[in-house]
Order: sequence, then structure tokens, then C-alpha cells
Amino acid sequence: MPASEVSSLAPSAGAGPAADHAVQLAVRGMTCAACVTRVERALSKVPGVAKAQVNFATEMATVQWAVPPDESHATAQADTLLAAIERAGYHAQVQHADDTVVEEVVPWWDVWGAVLLGAAASLPLVLPMLWGDHHFWPAWVQFALATPVQFLLGARFYKAGWAALKAGSGNMDQLVALGTSAAWGLSMWLWWRHSHSTDPHAAHSAPELYFESAAVVITLVLLGKALEARAKRQTTAAIRALQSLRPDTVHRQGPQGEVEVPLKQVLVDDVLIVRPGERIPTDGVVIEGSGHVDESLLTGEPLPVSKAPGDPLTGGAINTEARLLMRVTAVGGQTMLAHIIRRVVEAQAVKAPIQRVVDRVSAVFVPTVLAIAVLTALGWWWAGVGGEVALIRAVAVLVIACPCALGLATPAAIMAGTGAAARYGILIKDPEALEVAHRVQVVAFDKTGTLTQGRPLLVDWQVAAGQGLDRTQALQVAAALQTGSEHPLARAVLDEAARQGLSLPAMHDLQAVAGRGIQGVLPSGADASQTWALGSTRWMSELCPDTSLSPWSDKLDAWHAQGHTVSWLLRQGPAPAAWQVIALMAFGDELKPEAAAAVKRLHELGVRTVMISGDNRSAAEHIGHQLGIQQVIAEVLPGDKADHIQRLQQGQGGARQVVAMVGDGINDAPALAAADVGMAMANPQGGADVALNAAGITLMRGDPTLVPAALDISRRTSAKIWQNLAWAFGYNIIGIPLAAFGGLNPMLAGAAMALSSVSVVSNALLLSRWRA
Repeated sequence: MPASEVSSLAPSAGAGPAADHAVQLAVRGMTCAACVTRVERALSKVPGVAKAQVNFATEMATVQWAVPPDESHATAQADTLLAAIERAGYHAQVQHADDTVVEEVVPWWDVWGAVLLGAAASLPLVLPMLWGDHHFWPAWVQFALATPVQFLLGARFYKAGWAALKAGSGNMDQLVALGTSAAWGLSMWLWWRHSHSTDPHAAHSAPELYFESAAVVITLVLLGKALEARAKRQTTAAIRALQSLRPDTVHRQGPQGEVEVPLKQVLVDDVLIVRPGERIPTDGVVIEGSGHVDESLLTGEPLPVSKAPGDPLTGGAINTEARLLMRVTAVGGQTMLAHIIRRVVEAQAVKAPIQRVVDRVSAVFVPTVLAIAVLTALGWWWAGVGGEVALIRAVAVLVIACPCALGLATPAAIMAGTGAAARYGILIKDPEALEVAHRVQVVAFDKTGTLTQGRPLLVDWQVAAGQGLDRTQALQVAAALQTGSEHPLARAVLDEAARQGLSLPAMHDLQAVAGRGIQGVLPSGADASQTWALGSTRWMSELCPDTSLSPWSDKLDAWHAQGHTVSWLLRQGPAPAAWQVIALMAFGDELKPEAAAAVKRLHELGVRTVMISGDNRSAAEHIGHQLGIQQVIAEVLPGDKADHIQRLQQGQGGARQVVAMVGDGINDAPALAAADVGMAMANPQGGADVALNAAGITLMRGDPTLVPAALDISRRTSAKIWQNLAWAFGYNIIGIPLAAFGGLNPMLAGAAMALSSVSVVSNALLLSRWRA
């Protein structure tokens, strides 16, 4: 993608959907989906909060203020949010743009230490069961091994469960604490009863104790949480990979020469030195040197991009071959890299619609499970199996019914999907767009800059007969007239002359005529007194009013049918000689080489394609036919595109259709907002910021094949969400009745509970293998 295409996405101050109205908090201590509901409820009660959303997988809360706080009150209001979370029984801290993701490095012992200690204590209790001897260890040995696991390693469950109880809600920790405490307490009771029994046979037998169930369940839950934490860190790998693109130090050019300084000390307008092989430290402009820069990790563009003085640079890209001097244009949260990270983080923080349904289920899940456990105990006791067996079966119900998997099912899939998409230059601003995109039935394309290159090219020219010039000479004169001009048509002529390796004669007295063209005089030679002009049809008709267009009519009709713009090359001899037409030049907007493949792929996905263009009908239909687009809507004013999107949504016969709009310019913003899914494509000509803010999905490079790729990752992510929900609900739908009817002991229930969370996250991580 051209460098300017990247720079056109650079945010302005305060850019991003949540930049001014929201604050992000890292929340610690959540253990299940019920915790998410409790934190959201606590934040929503804070005065001034319009909306609060918590992501269990990232442990991030996004709080939207009804009225943006001014700078003097922002800290106080953030402290109010933190205090609300503390009262709910959790810990939090404010997260900023540059530290959105928690550091990946976590002390090994902090993660696995409790698991290993629990395993060391539980294994001796379990091993005798493998050869059928439940009474291998005396009761006091079982007590000594199980009690530290229950009350030291398991202390976290008591603390978190008590905090939830004080806040008037339930969570996973309560289920684990109640279930294991019941097993441990029952064992103590049975041990005490046996030791005080008057039965003469009791002295020669060992009591049936359940210390091993309590210890193993806690160990398995700790193992599941450790594996879950490891898997959750993998889902944030895409964000950490982006964050790692920032170097810690940079080489700054100053009065004393080159100085190495921390990146945080760099200011706008500083001059930095970037050596070959180093990353571009921040956004800027090349002021000295030229070479190629690898932007693949930012845009997905596989080929290095050429850079020369005046070209923009994007922080995070790799300088591959030459020493560059750059002037800094943006730092910190205002850089393109920070903008991309913000987009990905915001997408992972916002809840998908299906997750809101899951949250409502989770809110009543724990009380329901507690009720089922009580009914299980009463039912088995009433059936006459004895209080011990009834209690153990109730414990199994409590242990199997962990709602962790429910809380992870949707966010884990969304995080993995958005992360995989970001690697290929597809930024998904909100999960709702991701969730809707898989149902898209119609994709409507803007033409210019989306399906076409967005810049004019000299596609053809024809020289008048009998004027003494051939095609090459006519092109040389036309290019000489355009020397120094920045007009898009001028650049097209100069680019064609350069492509052919032509040397250009110098022109005297170059003069641009507003709205018409340019004219000049050759400096020397036989044609020194001749004036040349290159301009519009309107100007030609003014300079050559008596010229007949009949010799050119077929060519003009063909060019106009293809949507080409026509310019005229004119020559005037010594005054008062008349102007003469020397050549006609046709300028067209070339199709992107990937456009046809993108349309074909959409058709393979069963999606209907539409092109909405302001071109005349014949020109638009010519482009549509070349690409195989199924419907062409032409001669549309920019302000009317949104109306056509709404008509497409209405469909035929009243059946509503899900419509995606793909555009790249400011004039596409209303249509992008009106569509069910808006896809803003990066525009090398700039001016895309408004379109990006109106769209739910940003395509970081101008490649139309990213459109079917975005629909594909949406379909795969949606499938993963439903698969994960099936796993999460499946464990409970099968496990709870199985435990209630006596088919599952507490240890197996603990293993199944741990496995449910790990399987959900592992299934989501399969999306990381996705390739665009």
C-alpha cells in the first residue's frame, strides 16, 4: 500500500470512538461470567456513566460517560469508577493508549506454583484409589494432606465468593467453595463419628472419607484457571505483536549530533535517524535518504514500499535497506500504530449482541445451580441413600456447573477473529459488525478508489493526420507543458512519458488557465514561435470554434462510453495564426488488478454484487461488465448513495436484505453508515478519516479482495461463537443432570469443569490459523 495510504488513516487528536467519552479499566479478580455482570452493575450505578461493558477474556472494562469529563475532573471521576469496582470485590486500574494490554511476562511460579503444590498434596490421596484401596492412608494423613489445599490454596475461592455474597450476587467461586467445603466437612464429620463410635467393628475398619474429592477438585480448578489464563494471553497476541513494534529507544539528531533517547522523549518536529534493519519509531516524513520500507505487519501489504524525501513514514514499519532521516509528525497516542491498537482493543472490549444474551443467562445461573444442588441433596436423602451420599452428589452438581466457559465462549472467539483479521490489514471496529457481516447478502461497491485505482492514467491518445507529429512527439510536447504541475491529469501525462523514457523539451511562459488547461511556448528551434496548449473540450471549442469533430466522433464515442476524460493538444503558429488540433488524449481510471478476483470470490460465497457510481450509465455499465458485477446503479449524486443502500436493504418482495457498503471517500460516509456493515477502504489520495469513522470495518490497504476476506473471517468467527456456546452449554446440560442423578463424582466433575473452559478457548484459538 502506498505510504500516503497509510498516513491518510493517521488519527487526529482525540480520534477513535472512545477517545473523548470513555475510559478503559483493567479489572482483576473476575473468575466467571457472573463476575462480569456484577462489575458492569457496579459501574453502571456510578453517576454520569452512560454505559459500561466488561470483557471477561481481556479483563477490560470500557466505561462510556454520558457527558465527557473536563480535564480537571477526569482523574476524580476515574477514581470513582475504581472505588465502585473495589466495593464490588475486585481490583482495577486505569489503562491508557500505550499500555492497553497487560504485560505478557508473568512469573512462572505465580501461575503454576499453586497447581504444583495442590498436585503434590492430592496425588497421594488419589493413587491408592487406582488399585481399589480407599483406606490406604489413615484419616489423620488424609486430613493433613487435604486441609492445606482446602484452606490455603483454596483461600482465593472463599475470598472471592464472600465478596460476591456481600455484593448480593453469585459466582463460580461460591460453587467451588461450597462444594469442596461440603466434601471436607462431611469427611470431618464421618471421621469424628467413626472415632467416637461404640461399634466394636469400627476399630478394625477405616471410615469412608472424601478428603481426596475436596483436594482434587480445588487442584483441578486451579489447573483449569492456569490453562485458561495461558490461553487467554494467546488471544491477545495480536495486540501485543502490534505493541512490540514500538522500539524502546531512538536515535535523535540534535545540535550535539546523534543522541540515543527513550521513545517517550520524542516530540513532534524532532529529527530522527533510522538505520537499515531498524523499525520506524513513530510517524513522520522522510527528509533525507531513499529506500524501501516493510509495512506488512501494519497493512498486510506483502511487498516493501519505496520511500523518498517528502514521503510519509508509519511507526512500526521496518527500514529495510537505507539510512533515513525523518521529521516526526505524530507521537504517542496520535500515531497510526496507536490508532490501530486502539481499534483492535475497542473491538475486543465491546460486547457482541449474542454475548448480552449469555450475560443474562449467567446472572441467574449460580442461584439456579444452588437450587438444583439443594434439590439433589434432598431428593437423594428422601430416596434413602443416606445423608453422606446425598451430600456428595450435591457437591458434584456444584462443581460441574462452573460458568467460566459461558463467559469465555463469545469474547475468546471475537478476540481470536479480530486478531487474525488485523494481521491481514482488516480492522474490525466493533463486534456487532463482525457478527452481522457473516449474514451479508449484498455487497455494494463505490467505484472510484475502491474498484479502480482512484487516479487517472493516460490510457490512449490519437494524433491528427497531416500535422507533422507522431504519437511519441505529441506525448513529449504534452508532457513538457505539464512539467511542474500537480494536477492529476498532468501527473498521468508525465508518468506515461517517464514510462517510455522520453526526454522533454523545456517550455517558456507556462501559464495555467483556470478550469481550462495550460499553455506555453517552446524556447528555441523551428517551432520557437509556436504556442502549445493542452486542455478541456470546453477550452478547445473556445480556441477552435470552427473545428469539426466529425473525424474524431467514433473515437470520442468509444472513449466516453468507457468513462474516459478527453483533453485536447492544440498548436498556434505565429500570431495571428489560428489554433489547430494536434492530438486527442483520453484519461481513464484503471481497474485494480484484484477487483475482478474479489467480485468472483463474493459470487462464490453466494453474495450479490452491486456498483454505485456517479458516472454516466454507459461508462458505469462498461466497468460493471468488465468485473462481472451483477447490478450497476449509475449517475448517482454523492448525497443519494445512502438512499440506494436503503432500497437495496428493502430487497424484492419486501424481504429485507443484509447489505454491506464498501467505499473510500468522504462522500461515501453516509452510505457506509446506512449499510448494515460499512467497510472503509484506505484511500491513497487521503480524505478517508470520515469514512473510517462511519464504518464498522476498515480495510487497511486498497485491495478489494479484503472484502470477501472480511466476510470469510466473520463467518468463521460466528461459527466459532456458536461452537463455543455449544461446548459451554453442553458441559452443563449434560453434566448437571448426570451429577444430580449420581453418575458423576466430584473429582470427575472438577476435571470436566476445568476442561470446559480450556476447550472453549482452545477452539477459539484455531482461528489464528486463518489466512486471508
